[in-house]
Amino acid sequence: MSAEQTPTPDTPTAEPRPGRLTAAAALAALEGLALVAGGAYILVQGLAGDPDDRQQAVTGGVTLIVLALLPLLAARGLLLRRSWSRGPAVITQIMALPVAYNLLQADSIAIPGGIALAVVAVVALALLMNPATTRALGIRGPGSVEEPK
Repeated sequence: MSAEQTPTPDTPTAEPRPGRLTAAAALAALEGLALVAGGAYILVQGLAGDPDDRQQAVTGGVTLIVLALLPLLAARGLLLRRSWSRGPAVITQIMALPVAYNLLQADSIAIPGGIALAVVAVVALALLMNPATTRALGIRGPGSVEEPK
């Protein structure tokens, strides 16, 4: 890939990073950090507490921590304006929507969490699909041709 397709802040001709891109990266990082925190909580409760099934609690905690890598890597890629990072970020938001729906179906304190997750996922999707974000990442749409130099 050339530097034209994936601009970096180090290149002197690079435009400043759009605020929408920074906001999308922040939301992806927030989701990743929430997954790490939830995984760590489940892991600690599984090891130190008295869970019904210690092995299942440990496996669930480790799984959440590993799953956190996807949005965290996507957030870093978005901040560095890497074109590949939009795909994992979009996938993370799409995966968050059914989770939010399930949280909203619960009759518990999970409902506010479901509302927050749904709002974050929809806002992040809107930011990631914004034309300014797409341009900043060097992603060309179908049928577009390179500009002559």
